[in-house]
Amino acid sequence: MILQSIPSPSDSVWELGPLPIRAYALCIILGVVAAIWVGEKRWVARGGKPGQIQDIAIWAIPFGLVGARLYHVISDYHLYFGEGKDPITALYVWRGGLSIWGAIALGALGAFIGARTMGLRFTPILDSLAPGVLLAQAFGRWGNYFNQELFGKPTDKPWGLEIDVANRPTGYLDHDTFHPTFLYECVWNLGIFGILIWADAKFKLGFGRVMALYVAGYTLGRGWIEYIRIDDVQMDDVFGLRLNVWTSIILFVLSVAYFIWSTKRRPGREESVFLDPAAESVDDAAGESADAAPAPTRDADRGADGGVDPEQSDR
Repeated sequence: MILQSIPSPSDSVWELGPLPIRAYALCIILGVVAAIWVGEKRWVARGGKPGQIQDIAIWAIPFGLVGARLYHVISDYHLYFGEGKDPITALYVWRGGLSIWGAIALGALGAFIGARTMGLRFTPILDSLAPGVLLAQAFGRWGNYFNQELFGKPTDKPWGLEIDVANRPTGYLDHDTFHPTFLYECVWNLGIFGILIWADAKFKLGFGRVMALYVAGYTLGRGWIEYIRIDDVQMDDVFGLRLNVWTSIILFVLSVAYFIWSTKRRPGREESVFLDPAAESVDDAAGESADAAPAPTRDADRGADGGVDPEQSDR
């Protein structure tokens, strides 16, 4: 049987006793796990130590979540503030409403703070994390699918997404199927993920250029995907374009400019991922010496004549 459209899930929350399991939250969690796993492998390959990306994530994830929600609430404040609105719902993250722009901005700030406290260079961390972030975004978009949100204009294509009447914007109540923008962005993110892995392996990119390629590649796709979305945004139609389209354009230009500037100014990769490679070498050597040192024996406690050293007899 050939599907004439993509059905939407009937449920986005499953009750496990008194505990509600939300599909949106699961998608976000799976994305975070994937990002850390990929970032950890890439970081170790760059010369970092196992576990350091997980430590960075302790800083980056809380900052990123706050930034993601903050950007959404600011750009869609009419959903939470004003007559008949309940401001406390601005804190209901599980209902959806996380912006990637805010997540990247404050998440990067958290990663920077974590990197400085650990004595690590920031740009290798960005380059290690960038592909994994795309995987996280690909997983996260499926949360929009379960919530029946952020879809595109009506379409009669076989891949049109069925949306319940209760979730359709005013003016589109008579349409049944819409562009599945969640799927478009998921596929696009996976494609850019593959390009980043290939480009980094072939050209040995460094000094934040993998992150720059990530921003350029993602915004290139996000711009046209955003253009076909029909969800209401308070800051809509800025000089004829949605706010997020303008954001994509600006970030694309800035990331390409940085990539070109960085390539000319600092070709190649960082020689070390540590701020103080000399100190790191000393620490490694000290650790290896401690591991290689033989354990003390009872003979070491004996005097020159073979007797027990009085100073050691009370051990």
